[in-house]
Amino acid sequence: MKVLVSLNFPPLGIDMLKKEGLDVTVWMNDIPMTREQLIQATQKHDVLLSSSIYTLDADFLERNKHLKLISQFAVGYNNIDIKKAAELGIPVTNTPNAMTDATADIAFGLMMAVSRKMFYMHKKIISGDWGHFRPQANLGIELKGKTVGILGMGRIGSAFAKRCHGAYDMNVIYHNRTPNPEMEKELDASYVSFEELLKESDVLSVHAGLSNETKGLFNADAFSKMKPSAIFINTARGGLHDEKSLIDALQNHVIWGAGLDVTNPEPMKKNNPLLHMENVAITPHIGSATIEARNEMSRLAALNIIQFSKGEPLTNLVNPEI
Repeated sequence: MKVLVSLNFPPLGIDMLKKEGLDVTVWMNDIPMTREQLIQATQKHDVLLSSSIYTLDADFLERNKHLKLISQFAVGYNNIDIKKAAELGIPVTNTPNAMTDATADIAFGLMMAVSRKMFYMHKKIISGDWGHFRPQANLGIELKGKTVGILGMGRIGSAFAKRCHGAYDMNVIYHNRTPNPEMEKELDASYVSFEELLKESDVLSVHAGLSNETKGLFNADAFSKMKPSAIFINTARGGLHDEKSLIDALQNHVIWGAGLDVTNPEPMKKNNPLLHMENVAITPHIGSATIEARNEMSRLAALNIIQFSKGEPLTNLVNPEI
């Protein structure tokens, strides 16, 4: 079975595939393949170990309907036309759990950075503008006892909520497709409507998947319903928020601050107004960027392929309808 590894992923998983005797081709260039390069290379392989940076839409899948498996090096898979893959009988797998702690840490770090204007203050030092002590300048917001709202109380949302509750005794509210009794018991979290989430959150952190229902969910109307002292955090997908609406909300003091590990679009242009705002902290989509998380993602992505090659049940199958 021929496996195409479409990026220079950590060697842990690649070594696993080779030890199983699979025929592995690795794209070693740090620059991703072009769409046409990926299509042509995939046509020569049975399995694609892919990444969310590649768009595997209906056209791509039609041109590669011979694929026996797509193993996604990520938790999310909105870059793949899952319905089309199912129609063509192509199993798709992902790597859940691998980046839970790493991404929750990024969300927590962004919340802290925004609340104390850390990124902006760092830039002032670099520019030589440390200045003198001013009692009412550079003031941030304390987080202790505040209300944190979670959109998407899954693995990452729950891990983030635990950090907030444990570190700052924050009151936890959340909105989810279904209630999460475990978190309600452990954190005394309260399930609320989306409208209540917007209205009551001092910090609102997004951990939902990107879908037709959630795309652009945080728009001008949503921001207008939040507290003027609220902090918006998005470490899920940039498409969940409308960036122009977010910029307007911050510039017009509709909300207090924002922390983003994902932007809309990506990559962000260097002249984006968000990069120069006092109450904004942005990182370049590095939620899973720890040695531990990326190694585990590599291991799980390889394990999915190995299970398939042996005819074993796929632990992380995302389209079981096939």
